[in-house]
Amino acid sequence: MRSRALHRREFLGASMGLAVTGMAVPLIVTRAHGAEPPSDKIPVAAIGVGGRGSGIGAQAAQLGEMVACCDVDLKAAQRFAENVEKKSGRKCRVYSDYREMFSQEKSLDAVTIGTPDHWHVKIAVEAMKAGKHVYSEKPLTLTIEEGALVQRAVAKYQKTFQVGTQQRSEFEARFLKAVAIARSGRLGQRLTAVSSVGKAASRSKDPDKPFGPFETSTPPAELNWDLWLGPAPQVPFCNERIGWNFRWWFEYSGGQVTDWGVHHTDIAFWALAGPDGQAVEAEGTGKFMAVDRELVLAFLLGKVPAAEMPVAWNVAHEFDVDIRLSTGNTIKLISGPNELLIEGEEGRIRVNRGSLTGKPVEDVDADPKAKQEIADLMVQIYGGELPVGGLGHMQNFFDCIKSGQQPVANVRDHVRAVNACHLANIALLAGRKVTFDPAAGNFGGDAEANGLIQRARRAEYEITV
Repeated sequence: MRSRALHRREFLGASMGLAVTGMAVPLIVTRAHGAEPPSDKIPVAAIGVGGRGSGIGAQAAQLGEMVACCDVDLKAAQRFAENVEKKSGRKCRVYSDYREMFSQEKSLDAVTIGTPDHWHVKIAVEAMKAGKHVYSEKPLTLTIEEGALVQRAVAKYQKTFQVGTQQRSEFEARFLKAVAIARSGRLGQRLTAVSSVGKAASRSKDPDKPFGPFETSTPPAELNWDLWLGPAPQVPFCNERIGWNFRWWFEYSGGQVTDWGVHHTDIAFWALAGPDGQAVEAEGTGKFMAVDRELVLAFLLGKVPAAEMPVAWNVAHEFDVDIRLSTGNTIKLISGPNELLIEGEEGRIRVNRGSLTGKPVEDVDADPKAKQEIADLMVQIYGGELPVGGLGHMQNFFDCIKSGQQPVANVRDHVRAVNACHLANIALLAGRKVTFDPAAGNFGGDAEANGLIQRARRAEYEITV
């Protein structure tokens, strides 16, 4: 969808911040240097190029000049580099240590980050320190603490930073249209949303133990397992910890609550949280995958060492959590059919990646004046003319590097949404309602909930902003 936009405008406030701790990396593989990239294309590198990381890296390679890639899995990095060369005719240099890549690739201006979640903030902060613009996969943060840290880094280094919540830019702009309808007042003034994101999916090969326990083994020769773990606890290799399945371990992610949860919850925030609304309360129920809630809680609070934990997926499999915002509006996060419902006293709409439905949508489409009003509001909310095609979100990133304007999925907005998901997980882990003070950055006198604001990191992986 393409609106008759005027010109791009910044509609977001300045980034906020706090402080950080984190991780680091050793071990490089290749350093052959070629010619400098053409001056009309932004030199970019891809960090983490397995799975979704290879997808966003390939998008960046279409819009910029892909000069290097980095992955702790050498086969994944080499495969990505070969694909870049086939499509562009240009060598893509291969590294396994992003720090070495930063020190060697002097022309590099931007990076994509497609690693598991527990690496996002560390690498993003180091990239901004090194003067690079950043496109990072979602969820950007592993914890509430990391959200504060990365915001501080954005404010300090002033680099363009896009988070990969691509529903803001793509899928024929139906999510943006849903947000515009909600903001227009056509649904009413007191809005609620249901962010329905499916269950944590089993990708185990054992039908008798779909969530574990799993066997440990020797890591593949091409994988630097210690480096893959990074800031997370040092444990023996287990094949069910890597690839798609990293999502089902609290050590590396937040399960479906944060992985898919932040997609629809981000749109819900866009629609009904206003410029400054924050998640302040969460309460709900859930079923955990293979490890009892009490044991997972004790582990995350540092009361049980990693060596004593079952080698099994430990996040919530099913969940139903009510999240209250500081605006008074509410979001229900559930493991139901994939869709986002937004409702007020005047109407209700439903949106997912395939459709946008509801009587308010039909009413807008049937009235040329209303249709134009919503189209204009979409342009205003997006901050300019909508990009066209499948590269929309990455295109917005590259456009904003050149213009100096805020990307549509900026860090401040994303942290607000993903913090709501973190609150949901904390409520599930605690087994009760939790109340958060965004200004103080804590849960008041709730020592147990406060203990879940951050995760312990291995000492050698500290991060400084």
